Amino acid sequence: MSDSKQPTHKIASSRKQLTSFCMCGPYPRRRRYYQIREFQMASSADELESEDPDDELELDDPEPLSRAEACMPERLYDINEADADSKAANLEQLTIKEEDAWWNQVPLNNLDLSSNTLTHISPKIENLQSLTVLTLHDNALVELPPEIGKLEKLMRLNVSHNKLSQLPREMYSLPELRHLNISYNQFNEIDPDISDLHMLEFLDGGHNNIQSLPGGIGFLVRLTALLLPYNHVKELPPDLVNMRSLQKLDLMQNDLTCLPEDMGLLRKLECLYLQHNDILELPEFEGNKTLNELHASNNFIKTIPTAMCSNLPHLKILDLRDNKITELPDELCLLRNLNRLDVSNNTISVLPVTLSSLAHLISLQVEGNPIKTIRRDILQCGTTRILKTLHERALAKSKEEGSGSDGASTSAGISVTRLRAGQSDDGDMPANFPDSYHQPQFQCQCAYPCQQQMRQSFCVYEPLRNCREFHSQAQPHIYEPESYEQQHQNGHLGSLFVQKQQQQMQYPYPNCFMYQQKQQQQQFTYGSRLAVDPRWVYKLRHTRTLAVNLEELTEVPDQVFQIAKNEGVHVVDFARNQLSTLPNGLQLMKDLVTELVLSNNLIGYVPQFISQFTRVTYLNLSNNLLTDLPNEFGVLNTLRELNIANNRFQLIPNCVYELQGLEILIASENHIKVLNVSGLKSMPRLSTLDLRNNDIDAVPPILGNLTNITHLELVGNPFRQPRHQILMKGTDAIMSYLRDRIPT
Repeated sequence: MSDSKQPTHKIASSRKQLTSFCMCGPYPRRRRYYQIREFQMASSADELESEDPDDELELDDPEPLSRAEACMPERLYDINEADADSKAANLEQLTIKEEDAWWNQVPLNNLDLSSNTLTHISPKIENLQSLTVLTLHDNALVELPPEIGKLEKLMRLNVSHNKLSQLPREMYSLPELRHLNISYNQFNEIDPDISDLHMLEFLDGGHNNIQSLPGGIGFLVRLTALLLPYNHVKELPPDLVNMRSLQKLDLMQNDLTCLPEDMGLLRKLECLYLQHNDILELPEFEGNKTLNELHASNNFIKTIPTAMCSNLPHLKILDLRDNKITELPDELCLLRNLNRLDVSNNTISVLPVTLSSLAHLISLQVEGNPIKTIRRDILQCGTTRILKTLHERALAKSKEEGSGSDGASTSAGISVTRLRAGQSDDGDMPANFPDSYHQPQFQCQCAYPCQQQMRQSFCVYEPLRNCREFHSQAQPHIYEPESYEQQHQNGHLGSLFVQKQQQQMQYPYPNCFMYQQKQQQQQFTYGSRLAVDPRWVYKLRHTRTLAVNLEELTEVPDQVFQIAKNEGVHVVDFARNQLSTLPNGLQLMKDLVTELVLSNNLIGYVPQFISQFTRVTYLNLSNNLLTDLPNEFGVLNTLRELNIANNRFQLIPNCVYELQGLEILIASENHIKVLNVSGLKSMPRLSTLDLRNNDIDAVPPILGNLTNITHLELVGNPFRQPRHQILMKGTDAIMSYLRDRIPT
């Protein structure tokens, strides 16, 4: 091609303080998907062009070149050097426009050459010493030059979607590299020298042909995300558990048959993906208390370890579909934060009634199992109907066994209430309970005849709570009421909360607690002070969680929150009760609470003091009666996830749009009619927006410009466009569809 016919790209020269260079292309449609906003790069060729024709740098257009000849423009390697015009400028010219002086230039630190047909990178790339981000995504590279190892400031390297089978050894000496993406290449192994990347925090090696992991990979102690899906890894190295900062581990679509027994050493692990492997059994996960998601579908798992249920108190998603599971343990009720349980396509014949005690369970998938104890029409009605049926059976069995009408008794002799309180089924402290203080044996000498009956049938949390002798001998550090007689007359709080009892029980003693409770229809008269079981206080102190669910509470005494505050509790959960608003005592914990769950109550309004919770990051107000939120709500800048699903909102309150830190907004199952795109645009960090099953009749095309939204749910609304087929293709398809319909 002659020089006279060769087209050129014109971009602003380094005299405009060019810090980022993007040459994504040459595909116009694909260019949209490779903009790098976080570095404020230009998103189109028009934005890169300078208005001054004399202030432009001409680069050869790579488009006319064949695929084999594709390479970076040579001028780019010297872009940090001042051009001849800048050096020749006299003092007078520089005085007029001093920012154009070569000594005022800002070096190039972000180079994006994605989605071209580059087959090699010149060794001259070592001249770009100031680079911190290098993106070579979606090219035809078969190797990288060793000179990349001289880019000592490089922090992010993306070479995904190429034809690489190895990385130059010099690259493993990069002292600042934190983000490495080598996915969608042809790697057969990961070089053991990768352990020399001591600053590495993110590693994506998915969609390769990796057979095994090097033994020294455990030295990557700063790694927070290890993604190796779609490979052929058969075994994990023992030192993998040394990655004490690891939060996300993705091993789906590999050939694993087992996991390390000491997985519990990964104490910060939050998400574990194990789908489509050959795993036969799960470990007990002792120590993985922060685990939120466990995905292990399409394996050969036969049983769910009982100990696993008590070791994962914060688990929200448990996916075990398409396995060989024959039975669900009753201890599943210990997963009190579980939101989604999927055991589809196993060989389960019975569902334990303890599932009905999971206050946060909103999705229970059991199709494809030979369940015979529940009618098919009930199973087809979904989660709510299944849980209701299980709860009714728990109540019936409870009455038969004479243990109360709250569903405390369950199959296999396990008490839901006792399990929630951390007790064994006989009401005594488990042998392995921490701090191992023991209850001495003594002869009860209570002055009130009802105590013997109460010991046997009332107090499933603390069976000896009303015994003065027990107080003095075994529990000397209890917060005592003013007098034992006053305690007996005012009614005793077995564990600070209302306990539902059998309404048919009769007591001849008018001062008996059980008699008063029946007469007052389950409502307590709280004394001026409360008796507190030290086991309950211990639980608060070591779990930092105050959780009371399924107790039909209409109010909570302030003393409860005072004690929780003293113990440093930061998670408050009163889901599935009958609260009409936020308890006033909650204000005592305004400086501590980070997670607040009040779902499935009767809350009709949120008081203004919610604005005082300056540390809250998660707020769940779903399944209530809310129509609005207070204006002060908008000051909660730390809030990252807000769930207001299944309320009575007709629009998203304006105060929500003021939440600058909000990342997840779930507002499904309401009556929202209009999408306020300008409001959503003011939320720069919003990535998940769920508006399913509302009354939205139109979706503005400009919604497609909000590319920070990576997960959008709009199913179940009455609008005609986008069509249902588009909605089913996912967020990318929806946003692309909307962008294409923006008027030009």
